[in-house]
Amino acid sequence: MIWNETKECMSRDEIETLQSARLVKVVNKVYHNVEYYRKKMQEKGLEPGDIKGLEDLSKLPFTTYEDLNKAYPFGLAAVPVSELVRVHASSGTTGKPKIGVYTRHDIDTWAECVARCLSTAGITRDDIIQIGYGYGLFTGGLGAHYGAEYLGALVIPMSTGNTKKLIDMMIDCKATAIACTPSYLLHVAEDLEKLGLIDQIHLKTAICGAEPWTDEMRDQMEARLHIKAYDIYGLTEICGPGVACDCEYHRGLHIWEDHFLPEIINPVTFEQQPGGSDGELVITNLTKEGMPLIRYRTKDLTSLEYDRCECGRTMARIQRFKGRSDDMLIIRGVNVFPSQVEAALLTVEGTTPHYMMVVDRVDNEDTLEVQVEVAENAFTDEVKSLEKLSAAVHAKLKSAIGLNAKVKLVEPNGLEHFDGKSKHVTDKRKLYKQ
Repeated sequence: MIWNETKECMSRDEIETLQSARLVKVVNKVYHNVEYYRKKMQEKGLEPGDIKGLEDLSKLPFTTYEDLNKAYPFGLAAVPVSELVRVHASSGTTGKPKIGVYTRHDIDTWAECVARCLSTAGITRDDIIQIGYGYGLFTGGLGAHYGAEYLGALVIPMSTGNTKKLIDMMIDCKATAIACTPSYLLHVAEDLEKLGLIDQIHLKTAICGAEPWTDEMRDQMEARLHIKAYDIYGLTEICGPGVACDCEYHRGLHIWEDHFLPEIINPVTFEQQPGGSDGELVITNLTKEGMPLIRYRTKDLTSLEYDRCECGRTMARIQRFKGRSDDMLIIRGVNVFPSQVEAALLTVEGTTPHYMMVVDRVDNEDTLEVQVEVAENAFTDEVKSLEKLSAAVHAKLKSAIGLNAKVKLVEPNGLEHFDGKSKHVTDKRKLYKQ
């Protein structure tokens, strides 16, 4: 089902005409209402009249996390605080959190974007959906909640932290859909299997986001829970969940280009890249009132495809994320992303998706240890069986990342299972003084 066919199925000419008009409008707004942006534009010798459409996008300055940090908390707001109705913030563990502020109109727009995403995943007003994201400053809970209500679905606001209660409500209320992080959904699947309750659930659909995940993880979720799983994308500083979502064809995440202007840049040279080329995703808010960001560098590495999808939608599709430019590990000169490790582990029978990469420096040489949790049905006291499993993991990892990694098998539930965003890297090198 297409929620807003008038917008989601526009021709490319219609999309670009609308984007150009909205870009001109938002640039004028931030120039006159946000001192921070006015100074950045003036430093580049720019005035609003210099931006006449999409062809001038590359003239504009980028916005980065460092800019958000300097302007924290409301220095990038484009309206008076009296016009703002909501604050959200990232769950970042270093520095100041990334802030997002919203007007009443922003909240309504956000809800509509999330409703589009849920429809893209096949969810309708006839569904009963559990929201398994955290509520509060994190955008996931309230963002998914408002979007589901806007769609007309029956919402169960579960949040995180009580998986037993979530399972009870899932069964008792006959929930047909769930929105949560992919790692938490696998945790739910594990508990359902332990309790022997898989056959008692009515789930058909999961919409997962807030952390990167792989096709292999999708396959595992779908097989274990007998559902269809969809990827949703968003950023606190842009709006939260609802920026993009994939459809039943899984050919990329449809980004709502009437609200979010995407581009791909080379993260080293900062030059714009053509469609289909890999690089860093950059997003400009086209309709946000409270805190529109201009050319925000997401740090997410991907590409954009612009051909019409089989589902009928015409807007650009964000391709599978290859990692983050700031999450990339350089180990002995090799670029390594956690997503590569995850994809490799999911192909090894006898392991779970729970893992931890520990990077260290010993005798001036980088080392990598990958701690892998063993599945309960594969855990045994037989040394030969565990050695065989360890060897299989080692071989898969070497093939995937091109490095010899030390493999440490961990007993079931021996690693932390996260309700929210999962953490997979401990880089001890960062603790050393340079």
